[in-house]
Amino acid sequence: MSNFINGLLRFRRGAWEMVASLLIALGVVMLMQPFWMLAFTYSFIVTLIGTVMFIIVSHFPE
Repeated sequence: MSNFINGLLRFRRGAWEMVASLLIALGVVMLMQPFWMLAFTYSFIVTLIGTVMFIIVSHFPE
């Protein structure tokens, strides 16, 4: 756990790619659930933020 936080603080690719991937997955889950309209409303923006974040952090050092 401290290695993950250390990677976030030092802007390392692995930790930030995991956060971006989780955002993408969260956005897809929000898109597919039929119960909560607010989650469906913001699903596209969450997925978009995760995708752009993944593109940016892929340029971070290992």
